[in-house]
Amino acid sequence: MILITGGRGAVATHLTALLHDDGLPVRLGSARPDGLTPPPGVPTVRLDLTDPSGFAAALDGVTTVFLYASADRITDFIDHAHRAGVAHIVLLSSSAVLGPDPENNPIAASHLAVENALLASPITTTILRPGSFAANARGWAWPIKAGRPLSLPFPGAHSDPIHEKDVAEAAHAVLTDPRHRGGRFTLTGPESITFTRQIEELATVTGRSVTTRHVTRGEWKQEMADYIPSHYADALLNWWAAHDGKPVALTSAVEELTGHPARPFTTWVTDHIADFTTA
Repeated sequence: MILITGGRGAVATHLTALLHDDGLPVRLGSARPDGLTPPPGVPTVRLDLTDPSGFAAALDGVTTVFLYASADRITDFIDHAHRAGVAHIVLLSSSAVLGPDPENNPIAASHLAVENALLASPITTTILRPGSFAANARGWAWPIKAGRPLSLPFPGAHSDPIHEKDVAEAAHAVLTDPRHRGGRFTLTGPESITFTRQIEELATVTGRSVTTRHVTRGEWKQEMADYIPSHYADALLNWWAAHDGKPVALTSAVEELTGHPARPFTTWVTDHIADFTTA
């Protein structure tokens, strides 16, 4: 039995379908399982990764876990998983752990703590480290639909937007092919592109006029204050500043694992065009 955590997420949704299509036994875990719509025959279970009271039931009969975890109760989860007989965990981490001083980067620190806890455990661990998810562009959906300008503190900052389907297919590969077990894979999109270029491609695909407004760090933080805690906002701003005008490194890991190149950003926009065009 394969337990997939974070059942409401896009990666988990696609991964569940892929494993189900293979005929593999899958259980989908979520802190709020009501309303999940997995493929027919796939059971769901309540699994809040900050609440160990549900760990034993979720892990019963499980041999493999796809895990997207916070660091809060990771040791408890590992202990329960080991006692349950889990032999392999595939961790969805972040390439932020590979940056400078990850222990003091609030975006990277939690991922790094989970990685370290798993690597110190007796359970074989495979780590996927995606870069920037293309889905981050959803943050622009509301102002685009409202006809408002997008506030950009670093319009020339590069990122490597990766489609959630590529992450799911990479996870499927490492879950089902023993050759990849125990590996470390940094996943990127196929190109390093700036925010300005992403917005141009959004406008082209959606057919909408998209305007931007160059703002200061402080102005952007103030706009985002209700949505992003200050220390996370600072970490994002620092990352963007470090990559302003500087392409990010790319890998071929998606193609090596899945057999096809990573999907371009325009494909992600096409797949999610309703997010930017439907009221």
